[in-house]
Amino acid sequence: MAWITKPSSTTPIEKRDEPYLTASMESKLRDEYLPRYQEKKGALFPALHMIQHEYGWIPAQAMREIANVLEIPASEVMDTVTFYEEYWTHPKGEHLISVCRSIACEFCNATQCTEAVKKRLGIDVGQTTDDNKFTLIELECIGSCGTAPAALIDEDLHENLTPDRLVNLIDQIEQGSYTKGGSGAVKDEH
Repeated sequence: MAWITKPSSTTPIEKRDEPYLTASMESKLRDEYLPRYQEKKGALFPALHMIQHEYGWIPAQAMREIANVLEIPASEVMDTVTFYEEYWTHPKGEHLISVCRSIACEFCNATQCTEAVKKRLGIDVGQTTDDNKFTLIELECIGSCGTAPAALIDEDLHENLTPDRLVNLIDQIEQGSYTKGGSGAVKDEH
């Protein structure tokens, strides 16, 4: 496969007047996180999580702001953000549906769960609904192999899923009857 270069140095970055890394965030970064690390670069992950938690994604401007505070090249921040799949470089839906695609989940019909969500929402993996309510992704493993198939809805773990049950959870979100906290493992009552 040939290398395809990206015009990173000439790509325009949308810039808003107000910084993404607010004064209070920068203060928290300097006062709480930086003292924990021998080098400033060590606080990169907490800084990225702080931005993503606040905005739901990490804009390029925020990457530059973090780089300035940590005194590292912006390219290192971008490399980190684009390497890890939990970081977002574009806005995502209000609710993130993350279906596990590990081998255990695959054997237990995770593909059918993904297909049911795609059909129900009218989107493909990696896409967001037109109303920005849902984004569908697949993850390599969420550590719930014994209760496969599994998925996360936002940060809630749902195990022992069926396609119908996963679609029902999406229906509950739309109807306002979804209860946060996840389902956990289905208990054997015998």
